Amino acid sequence: MFYDYNSIKIDAASETERVLHKLRNEVVVNFKKRGAVVGISGGIDSSVVLALCVRAFGQDKVHALMLPEKDSSADSLNLAKFLAEKLGVKYTVENLSEALAGFGCYQRRDEAVRRIFPDYNSSYKMKILLPKNDDKKKLNIFYIKIISPDGAEQTARLPLTEYLQITAASNFKQRSRMAMLYYYAESKNYAVVGTGNKNEHLQGFFVKHGDGAADIKPIAHLFKTQVYQLAEYLNIPEEIVKRTPTTDTYSAEQTQEEFFFKTPFDILDRIWYGWEKGFSSKDIAEPLNLSEAEVDVVISDIKQKILTTEYLRAESVSLNY
Repeated sequence: MFYDYNSIKIDAASETERVLHKLRNEVVVNFKKRGAVVGISGGIDSSVVLALCVRAFGQDKVHALMLPEKDSSADSLNLAKFLAEKLGVKYTVENLSEALAGFGCYQRRDEAVRRIFPDYNSSYKMKILLPKNDDKKKLNIFYIKIISPDGAEQTARLPLTEYLQITAASNFKQRSRMAMLYYYAESKNYAVVGTGNKNEHLQGFFVKHGDGAADIKPIAHLFKTQVYQLAEYLNIPEEIVKRTPTTDTYSAEQTQEEFFFKTPFDILDRIWYGWEKGFSSKDIAEPLNLSEAEVDVVISDIKQKILTTEYLRAESVSLNY
């Protein structure tokens, strides 16, 4: 059976209209809200969602929030402001560094890092990463990298206890941002519109009750590469479209690929799409110039992440006695 990987392409115009209809119906008719609040980061996903909301509700009924903290990239804030001004949307910048320090976010994270690298201090940068996919690496084993002020790098395998503490501490960032988004939404009687795509939603690349929380998620059904197709149709600025997707969570610059997805989106999405449509690994591999083993590793990684992150997508359990 021939697999045409170009079939992942969408009709951006009709998809936009479908999403706009759904946004208006859910937010205005069902939720009885007056407009939308969107957290924007200068990345492709939040930029597309902001542009969709402007089309759905109008400039005057959309409020953009930029929520940086001390580890955030300056590029994120600058590009977010650039987009909001281009779209004519009111925006507010809320720096969350002091709130996060109050939660002990940085202190709890650094405490765990120092158990691995005793010399680590606030002058260093750090990040968590995964090795790239190959046919011999089927397990997701995390590593930690620190970078000294003079640029010297050290990398070590990240033990489970330290991984859990660093992740739990870092998740204060996403949860604090969502608290701020809901403050603005409730003060205006607006809905919080989420910015996660299908890759993030189904593989669990989000924080529960953090960036995974929203009243409506207009692009959660779209692969990352399909979000780029919408971006082209919506005339998202080239500076944003060409920017490498980042986590913007840790102090060292980090791509989403090296932190979580491991495979470039143009390959990941085409393999995932083919697998969903019932094609064999052989069918998928040939047009992508990959081996069956390479395709199998990617599919296995997708399956594992979907399975192990069901908890993140689950609703709260109500026990009836």
